[in-house]
Amino acid sequence: MPGEKAVETTGGAAAEKAPEQQSGSGSAADGATPAKKAAARKPPVKRSPAKGTAAGEAPAKKASARKAPAKKAPAKKASAERVAAGKAATAAKAVVRKAESRTALVRRARRIDRELAEIYPYAHPELDFVDPFQLIVATVLSAQTTDLRVNQTTPGLFAKYPTPEDLAAADPEEVEEILRPTGFFRAKTKSVIGLSKALVEEFGGEVPGRLEDLVKLPGVGRKTAFVVLGNAFGRPGITVDTHFQRLVRRWQWTEQTEPDKIEAEIATLFPKSEWTMLSHHVIFHGRRICHARKPACGACPLAPLCPAYGEGETDPEKAKKLLKYEKGGFPGQRLNPPQSYLDAGGRPAPPLGAG
Repeated sequence: MPGEKAVETTGGAAAEKAPEQQSGSGSAADGATPAKKAAARKPPVKRSPAKGTAAGEAPAKKASARKAPAKKAPAKKASAERVAAGKAATAAKAVVRKAESRTALVRRARRIDRELAEIYPYAHPELDFVDPFQLIVATVLSAQTTDLRVNQTTPGLFAKYPTPEDLAAADPEEVEEILRPTGFFRAKTKSVIGLSKALVEEFGGEVPGRLEDLVKLPGVGRKTAFVVLGNAFGRPGITVDTHFQRLVRRWQWTEQTEPDKIEAEIATLFPKSEWTMLSHHVIFHGRRICHARKPACGACPLAPLCPAYGEGETDPEKAKKLLKYEKGGFPGQRLNPPQSYLDAGGRPAPPLGAG
């Protein structure tokens, strides 16, 4: 019938009107026209996704398109897993550190020092000096530069100003010109001239042999004082320089970061009589093998004892290329090193301006 064909082709709204057309007055052909009008009045059927019609599927596709970025979730999850793994590893290290007894720590620390003594039997202060005055001045000048640079500079300084009295009366501009290669030469000139004046005025031109007197001098802190006490007066002291700080933390001897606290904590691990040589051993190792940025782990004799093994290059051949000074076949830092160093195969440093 014509009316039935109209119902089949008008969608859901027209189908609902079919009973009314059959029971109402007039012919089936007359009922088709209202049905078509009803279908025209109800296009909003497209809003209903529940019927599963083609009109209802469009919003679902849009929603799906909007949720596409969700595919990035696995990357975030992987990143979160890596962070969690890193935290777990850190926590595991902390547990290991806390699990070590005091007795075990002392034994491990002393064993490392014994090994260092065998590796560096010729360890010594790497500043050239002939008396306490030259040592204290050289140590003040070594701040923010290498001992090698200081050793190349001080011969000219001490040739012109051999005593505290001479340096105290020096023209600052002339001293600055001599000290220029060491960096921060103006501040260093002020320190060494002030230091010399204090020695002349307060100590009769002599370097005092007590810690409390040394730290009162211009430019002299505990580190410099212990260098002087240990190497010019034979009085034990721990020299906490940057190398010493780095290595004792890598070996988990301490977790302190302030020099005074590091000094105090390490002092409890060793007999006082060993403090000065301990300092030399650790500093020698820090300069030659256990560097700040690229430790030569693969060439380090302490590898079996080191909790930080693996922080640096572990390939033996590559690690050998990172060795410095005599360990790498190069000159040392002193122009006039001890005979024991030369006997062990060490080579003296070149003078200023050479090579």
